[in-house]
Amino acid sequence: MKHLLLLGLTLLATGAVVRANDAPFDFEVLQFRAKSLAAQPYADRPSRVPDSLRRISYDQYRDLRFNPELSWWRREQLPFHLQFFHPGFIYHHTVQLNEVIDGKEQPINYDRRLFNFGQTKSLGSLPKDMGFTGFRVHYPLNNPDYHDELAVFQGASYFRALGKAMRYGISARGLALNTAEPDGEEFPVFEEFWVERPEQKASRVTVYALMDSRSVTGAFRFIITPGDATVMEVKSAIYRRKDVAVFGVAPLTSMFWFGETTSNQYEDLRPEVHDSDGLLMHRGNNEWIWRPLSNPKAVRVAAFADENPKGFGLIQRDRRFESYEDLEAHYHERPSLWVEPIGEWGPGDVRLFELPTPDETQDNIVAFWVPKTLPPLGEPLLLDYRLHWFMEGKGGRTPPAGYVTSTRIGRSATHEPELVRFWVDVTGRYLAAQKSIPEVAADISVGEGATLIHQSLEKNPYNGSWRIAFAIKPDGSGRPVELRCFLKRPPHILTETWSYLWNP
Repeated sequence: MKHLLLLGLTLLATGAVVRANDAPFDFEVLQFRAKSLAAQPYADRPSRVPDSLRRISYDQYRDLRFNPELSWWRREQLPFHLQFFHPGFIYHHTVQLNEVIDGKEQPINYDRRLFNFGQTKSLGSLPKDMGFTGFRVHYPLNNPDYHDELAVFQGASYFRALGKAMRYGISARGLALNTAEPDGEEFPVFEEFWVERPEQKASRVTVYALMDSRSVTGAFRFIITPGDATVMEVKSAIYRRKDVAVFGVAPLTSMFWFGETTSNQYEDLRPEVHDSDGLLMHRGNNEWIWRPLSNPKAVRVAAFADENPKGFGLIQRDRRFESYEDLEAHYHERPSLWVEPIGEWGPGDVRLFELPTPDETQDNIVAFWVPKTLPPLGEPLLLDYRLHWFMEGKGGRTPPAGYVTSTRIGRSATHEPELVRFWVDVTGRYLAAQKSIPEVAADISVGEGATLIHQSLEKNPYNGSWRIAFAIKPDGSGRPVELRCFLKRPPHILTETWSYLWNP
């Protein structure tokens, strides 16, 4: 603690965040910098990118590519490599990168020799303090002779990662503020990063980040362990400058355009297009809840109250290529992302935001944890958690009992067309082994706005799953209807709870 005390005395004397180059760098030091920054008024950081880079076209920017032969730590033959993103075009918010060697921080300055410029050469002098717009981590994930892209940190507080045999899809963020609020969302920014130089045979790499925005500052540490499922252990200390309407911890951002729960109104050849198809929650009371995603006509927000949650995540549960038929996007290989709290998070709610999107280029799904109470201004919110980037069968989170495999919604044009019909298919090791016996029953609940008319339960002889089929009759009020169902064999619950909001 001696180095931290000395640094604190320096900060108090100068009234600014300074660097003590002879002091070791660790999370404590970073947290103190975040706390000191929060005590000062927020100031926009001026861009260090010259006009010559801002004026280039998109095609010219694509020519600015990192030279993989010069990857950071490649010469030392370390298991992890770093590559950096060049500023230019619309990407002119840069961050400072640093390397931590034996506990001491050293800046990684911009050097144009790290990049191939293609036809984009007349850029003039480029400052060494310009920085980069982000970086990516490489590791021999799929092949011991090739360093695959493992993780990317770029843009605001966004980052994403891959496990073995996966394609990029869902993203995570450091923090979400005022999501879907009328006055607009605030996007905190990771303004500076530190990456610890790994040992020769290291199986993980550590990244630190300093967050800043008008409302918050924060210190983050990410310990990244690659594998079949890549795991990030996140340590965070967040300080508020002022109150905000929505304070979202461990935010996940994904895309759902259309799928089983929606009709394909876009004349698209593919059966489904989405990075995730449901929100999965493991509540503090040990209940599992599955919420299929939708592309609504207007913004939809759902809050699931909980205390000390055991986990939540946005899941790509459908892994069949035939569900997407996409040889370019490979949606069946997009990772799911699970948040596993470390310690007790107390009361709050998992909040799901579903926004309308006209195509697959826009992320329109957000999920995060909202604490019921926050520390006073100036005091840190300390929350630790693990992020699991996985596919089923590769370190994933699947309910130990039965789980939903598909949700289908429709009407009959000729028989009782006023009814809305649902097919919810569930499976699981225990369920697959059971015959169709009367002791297994479906528990279905219908909220205000509709009445349950028909229901049935039948085992599918072709794949061993069970189908819960039911129909509701809307009351004509136009109100959204909350629906829930699960399978039981009293006194036991056999499946997760299927939860869905049907909109007229």
